[in-house]
Order: sequence, then structure tokens, then C-alpha cells
Amino acid sequence: MAFPPTNPSLARALVERDYKDPTPVQTAVLAPEAAGRDLLVSAQTGSGKTVAFGLAIASTLLEGASTLPRAGDPLALIVAPTRELALQVHRELTWLYQHAGARVVTCVGGMDPRTEKHQLYAGCHIVVGTPGRLRDHLERTSLKIAGLKAVVLDEADEMLDLGFREDLEFILETTPENRRTLMFSATLPRDIVTLAKRYQRDALRIEASAGARGHADIEYRAMRIAPQDAVHAVVNVLRFVDSPATLVFCNTRDGVRHLHAALTERGFSAVSLSGEFSQTERNHALQALRDGRARVCVATDVAARGIDLPNLGLVIHADLPNDAETLQHRSGRTGRAGRKGVSVLIITPAHRRKAERLLTSARIQAVWTNPPTADDIRKLDNERLLQSLIAAESGQDEDIAMAKVLLTKRSPEDIAAALVRIYRSQLPAPEDVVDLGAVNTPGRPENAPREAKKGLADSVWFRLNVGRQRKADPKWLIPEICRQGGITKREIGAIRIFDQETKFEIDAAVAEQFSERIGKVTKGDIHIGPTEPPPDGGHARRPHAPPAGKDGWKTKTHGKDARGGDPGREPRDKPRWSVKAKYEGKPKFGGKYAGKPGGGFKKPAKAKK
Repeated sequence: MAFPPTNPSLARALVERDYKDPTPVQTAVLAPEAAGRDLLVSAQTGSGKTVAFGLAIASTLLEGASTLPRAGDPLALIVAPTRELALQVHRELTWLYQHAGARVVTCVGGMDPRTEKHQLYAGCHIVVGTPGRLRDHLERTSLKIAGLKAVVLDEADEMLDLGFREDLEFILETTPENRRTLMFSATLPRDIVTLAKRYQRDALRIEASAGARGHADIEYRAMRIAPQDAVHAVVNVLRFVDSPATLVFCNTRDGVRHLHAALTERGFSAVSLSGEFSQTERNHALQALRDGRARVCVATDVAARGIDLPNLGLVIHADLPNDAETLQHRSGRTGRAGRKGVSVLIITPAHRRKAERLLTSARIQAVWTNPPTADDIRKLDNERLLQSLIAAESGQDEDIAMAKVLLTKRSPEDIAAALVRIYRSQLPAPEDVVDLGAVNTPGRPENAPREAKKGLADSVWFRLNVGRQRKADPKWLIPEICRQGGITKREIGAIRIFDQETKFEIDAAVAEQFSERIGKVTKGDIHIGPTEPPPDGGHARRPHAPPAGKDGWKTKTHGKDARGGDPGREPRDKPRWSVKAKYEGKPKFGGKYAGKPGGGFKKPAKAKK
């Protein structure tokens, strides 16, 4: 579908930018019934709304001419909630109106107001700014609006959420009454409708916010990981998905700092954004992304507001967002203007239910998968190297001459091997990740058993001298056992937690290796060693563990009663889970558990003589 007829100057700019098919919101604002009217538009981020309102106000500003008159007092005022969004709008309108001779200036917080004042005095056609700074210029009379023909509120709902209602009302009451007023908002809550009724005249309401178009080109992947593999999974996703630019979201500043440091240490060209950054630092980081000096940006939601990167092909949710709207807003940064994008959710077992709720609420169908392994990435690297060599242009005479010299000194195999080494040395190394096994279908009933494990001949029981009284809990026991013993969760069977100790099952195939590894890290008064199977009682079997004695889990005994435990020992009648107000923490392997609730492991006091 071609663009509807528009001003020739703008049509030329669209062709040069390879804009062929309009988005629904762009088509709607150019419809005959929208011409010259106030508009109340519901449009999501990534729907092409910036170009849409640029096209919508063209007939009002140009009035049939191909170029704008000489710059003087502004003809249009665009109000945006954040600096980044205002700067993005400035860039979009600059290229859209370049052949019309438009001069576009910005007035945003964090910039020198004196420079903005000089630019306004020099004359302009369009002013883009944030509510507070625009009001300041209006009150100081440095912004002249007598000739204003159009006012656009971009992301009006977010401006109200950020507390700009008073500033918006001041701007709308100050500007000429005969202006056109266009409001663009992702949602249309009551406050927006009230604002529209008060400051718009006979507004045409356009519903163009359906997520199907805005997110149709985004592939969602829900990636299951072990708790200790959070950083490793992000590294492998960055290596596996070939994207010119990537945005990685964390929920906190500390999370941004930690992940950014981890990525730069591994060789990624990464920048970070959080609320503690100055405007100058933010501008430098964003410019590095735009000119290709950096390919990864780690940011919080607040710091990433208004960021628009045309070549953004990948969004990673290192921390899950708190609601479905944030999930869509994050992901909507990619898959724009007909380009394909990928949105990856990093999900630990503890957050799986939250991820399912977010996806269901957002009506998103995600592909559940495991993180790419190091072998997957190496295989893909080989394929990419071959493709790049096949697609390479013929060498120049100088290159061919050098190749002949190399062939006289080394064999073709040696030269090719050196080429491969150089290629691999320029890439960050992939990380090893824990294999969590087959991916389960989302929505499996909470207490339904997983598919029985295959190929486990028998098991060995081990004992840990930490029990319920010292806050033993599978939430931290399983990851620690895997980490310290060099095994995976699939090789752990049942777990029994008693008052003074915990007993757990290990696949016999790795029991010897596990015993050797755990013996090297056991310190202080924490001891792990083989033991007999426990009696009935204690904590019940860990959720989804294979039933003991079934499907190949045969129990070995180490003396004493073959049924397990000391003969005659009474089973506990208490339920497995003791109810507590909150999770109070866990002891650590290989060190004292200091500085956290519940105290730590202390050496037993010496008996008095």
C-alpha cells in the first residue's frame, strides 16, 4: 500500500528514506476526514506516530506551498515527555521537512537555556521541547507564539503520569485559540479524554494502537536459565543473535552497573544508562550507539525513555519488567519500520510464573527455549565466517600480491587456520551454561509431575549437616549443590530436610565426581558426605523430582537398615514446609554467613573441662 497523497517536499523525503508502506496511524491521519481537524490518536510506541503527526500538520504549515516561508516565530509546537524523545522527534522532523526548508529547534531540560534562547531569536518553523522548559521560555517571552498554527502533544498519557498536567494546561491556554491541537497517546484514560474535551475542537478520534501491527515483526523468546547463569545467558544471547544494536534492561542502577561491567570485561562494546548519569554522559552514550562505536546499551526503564535506535534488532530483559505494559514498551523499541526484531526474556525458575503472567496479560505468544550453548555459538561462528568469505568481494591487486607472498612462506592450511584464529580472537568468548533439560509447556499445573527422567540407573544419598534450624531450603540448596559439586539439577533426586541435617539423592553416575568436588570446597563446620537413605518424614520430596525407586532410580544403601535410617527411628509427623513470614536468607558454602538475618555458621563452643 502506497502512501496517501501528501506535500511533494515531504513525499520526496519519504522516498529517499525508503518509506514505501505507511503504518495504520500514518494512513489514518492522512485520510480526507482528518484534514485540518484536531486529532485524538491512540498509537503505541513504534507505530510510526512521529512521522504521522509530521505528515498531519504539513498541510497546515505549508498551505499548499512546497517550501516554508522564511524562519521567524514558530508555526508548530511539539511537546514530548522526555529529553530523549524530544531529541528523537527533532531528528525525525528534520529529515521529513528538509526539502521544505524547515528549521527545527529543541528546548529541553538539561540543555543550556541561553543557547536555546539564541536559536529561538534567530527564527525557526518548528519547536520541539519538554513541558517544563517550554513553559519557562513562554514565561520569559523568549518563545513567541503569536503565529502558532499547530500544537502536538506526543505521549500525552506519559506526560500526565510524570506530573506535567499543570505545564501542559499552561501551554495550551497560552497558545492561540485557532490553532490545531493533535494529541497522541498510547492509551486514552479519563484524564486524557478530559484534557481533549477542554482544549480541542470537534476532534477526530483515531484508534491506531492495536499491538498487532506494532509488534507483528517482533519474535519473543522466553529463555529458561539456572539462577547462576543470568550473566552467562545474556552473553550467549548477544553472541548468538546478530544485531547491530542491542538494548538490555535491568530493574536497578546496581544491576546496570554490574551487567555493564561484566559485558565490557568480556570484550563487548557496551555503554550504560541510568538515572545517575548527567545529560552530557547520556548524549555521549547514545551517540556511541548511533555511530556504531558501541553495540550494546544496558539501561533501566526510566533512563531508556525516549531512546530510538533505527538499527535496534534485539531487546534483552535481563530483569523481568513489573507489568505487561512495560514489557511491550521495552520490546517495542525493536521491530520498527518493517524491520524484524527479537525480544528475549531471561527467566530463572523462581520467576517462571511471573513471566507466564506477563506474557498472558500482554497477549504475547513466546517461544520457550534454553539459552544458546557455547557449542551452538561456535558452530554459528563457523557458518558466519564461511558466509562472509563467500560474500566477500574479489581482492584488490595489492591484496592478491600479498596472498601470493604468504603462500610462498606458509601452506594454505596454515594461512586459513590463522585467518580463523584472528576471526575468533575478535569475538567475546561464549559461556558455558547449565542444561535445564527439555523445555516444558507454559501453564503446566503447579503440582503436576514432570516427565520421568530417563537413563538414571541408580542413586547415592549424601548428607549435609545443615537442617531446618539453620534455614536449609531447596531454593538455595539446589543451586549451591550444583555449583559446588559440578553437577546439574537433573542429577539431583529427592531432598529430605530435617531439623539438624539435610539428605539428598545424587545420580550414581556422577556420585564419585560429586564427592571429590564437594570435598575440596567444604570448610568450617559444613560437612557433606555419603549416607544411608533417610527414613520417612522430614521435608517431602522436592517439587518435580523423580519418584524414588521408579523409572530407574534405585537406591543404594550404606549399611544399617536397608529401608533407610536407623532401625526404630520414628518418622516425623510434621509437614515438609514450615510456614514463615518471609524468606530469611541462606548460609553460604565455603564461608561464614555474616551480616544477614538469621546469623551464620559458628564453630561449636568448646566444652568446659
